[in-house]
Amino acid sequence: MDIIHISAECYPAAKAGGLGDVVGSLPKYQTLLGHTASVIMPFYKVKFSLENEFAIIFASHARLGHVNYAFSILKLLNNNLGYDLFMIDIPGLFDRENIYSYHDDTERFITFQIAALNWLNHREGVPDIVHCHDSHTGFIPFMMSKVREYDKFAEVPTVFTIHNGQYQGQFGFDRLHYLPPFHSYFNGLVEWNHLINPLASAIKCAWRVTTVSPTYLEEIGYSMKGMEELLRKERSKSVGILNGIDVDVWNPATDSMLEKKYTLNTVNAGKTANKEAICQQFGLDPKKPLFTFIGRLVGEKGADILPEVIYNLSKFNPKEQNILVLGSGEPFIQNALLNLEHEFKGSYCSYIGYNEKLSHMIYAGADFILMPSRVEPCGLNQLYALRYGTVPIVRRTGGLRDTVIDIGDGGFGICHDQCSVFDMTHSIQRAKSFYHDKKSFNKIRKQIMQIDHSWNKAAQDYLELYYSLKN
Repeated sequence: MDIIHISAECYPAAKAGGLGDVVGSLPKYQTLLGHTASVIMPFYKVKFSLENEFAIIFASHARLGHVNYAFSILKLLNNNLGYDLFMIDIPGLFDRENIYSYHDDTERFITFQIAALNWLNHREGVPDIVHCHDSHTGFIPFMMSKVREYDKFAEVPTVFTIHNGQYQGQFGFDRLHYLPPFHSYFNGLVEWNHLINPLASAIKCAWRVTTVSPTYLEEIGYSMKGMEELLRKERSKSVGILNGIDVDVWNPATDSMLEKKYTLNTVNAGKTANKEAICQQFGLDPKKPLFTFIGRLVGEKGADILPEVIYNLSKFNPKEQNILVLGSGEPFIQNALLNLEHEFKGSYCSYIGYNEKLSHMIYAGADFILMPSRVEPCGLNQLYALRYGTVPIVRRTGGLRDTVIDIGDGGFGICHDQCSVFDMTHSIQRAKSFYHDKKSFNKIRKQIMQIDHSWNKAAQDYLELYYSLKN
């Protein structure tokens, strides 16, 4: 099959979160299974774009309402991704350093979607499947089926994956004219709750809707910012497929970012060496259990409770644990975390920002990873942690519930039910007791490294879904 993925992110070209990791891996594994998978994404002014070579293979214009934007299709030349990567260069809209959070994001991503379809419309033939990811590509299933300009795609199956339903991209009817002309009869297919909503449009128009874990599919049926009724209505065409991870990238035996690589047989020595390197860098004691948080510092991830948890543990039990935070997000959370550093020097530290190498080092060197998320559609951090022998401490929600079983239930992680200071603190206290039971702790380390969360199964699940639409 010829499979086209369309996304705002794709690692390593541009990544803000799990969406980038998924789109950077799924087409690779589909290609390994004998298919032709490729990715279309925007061309951002980022390190990857500046350091790689591209060929311009197509140039045209995309009309956004009354404005024409010139665009070029760039194909990555020095490509070792395992699939073809195409980037759409739209000067004035995407030649910026960040992926999101601009005042004109609506205009940026609608133009991107129109440009993508204009190029596909120009190519000979049609793809077998168009797989769209999150609200930034939400109008594509609608335009493929209801805009006359793109009639050739009317019978091409579309799959839409909800990576995070909290971000819907809605806007007012005053900007409806941004979309290419279509019959007013179809207005209802782009509207939800009196707003134009690309996520709702995709749910209505895509042939199949997927979520990144089975539990998240259940949860959004009763908690998705006013779209619950629509999700329940479209439940019959929806399926939850658990994400995987790229085990070539995330492999402690070959990871060049580590202080010391390790295998199942050398896990204790390897993790000790990486832990010592991290502790030396941040002034922590390698003899104590190391707890870490990696990710966006936002309420959705439960990061707002971290300062109080850290304060309580470091104030009353400073000699019992180390805590290290890596991430960025809400300024008030960042400031609260930074303000704790001086008072608890030697037992707590934070790194505000994004550092890929450091994240790999932390997965390899930490003893536990904290994920108290309020919302976690799938979660990849716990899967990376398992691969590196780091025990996850998670709230039972979304994909965390699907992938982590509590040690008290015969499993390998530590779970709690509420995103609260009490629940998280209690779980950390349990973890410290578990850490000092070296025989059980070392056994679990080896056990979790052997759990298969590769993309092999998920890629095959998606292929079976595609085949069901072609038959």
